[in-house]
Amino acid sequence: MRATQRKGDIAVAQAVATFTKLGYEVALPLTESAAYDLLVDTSDKIQRVQVRFSSERDVELRRIHSNSAGYVIKKTKANAYDWLYILKADGGEYLIKECLDSRRSVRPQNIHKIELKDLQYEKQKTGMIDIGNSELVMDAPKL
Repeated sequence: MRATQRKGDIAVAQAVATFTKLGYEVALPLTESAAYDLLVDTSDKIQRVQVRFSSERDVELRRIHSNSAGYVIKKTKANAYDWLYILKADGGEYLIKECLDSRRSVRPQNIHKIELKDLQYEKQKTGMIDIGNSELVMDAPKL
């Protein structure tokens, strides 16, 4: 298995763990051809989630692979996914609640950072977690 595939697998596994900790139901598509990697049931809507891993400051949004004719670059199509989950090499997790179809890359900001400790406190206080339209904030669990 190539290193890039393994990093992607780690990011998907971490995303599943994170959304599950938040109390959401998570499903994986049966096909590799889907433009999204996960389905997250928020009870209001099923969100299609594209998952990315990046050790760089900017996260590449295009898919690039090679074949016998050379490199193939695939840009994200409009409305291909609902949320973009990013796992950084330092364990930081980010969630951007929109499809970035018109962009080549994105630099996650602190407003996108997921901090699980804040959500755990909210759950203890209210008995539920509502990320609604607000930004989701949580720390990456240490492995």
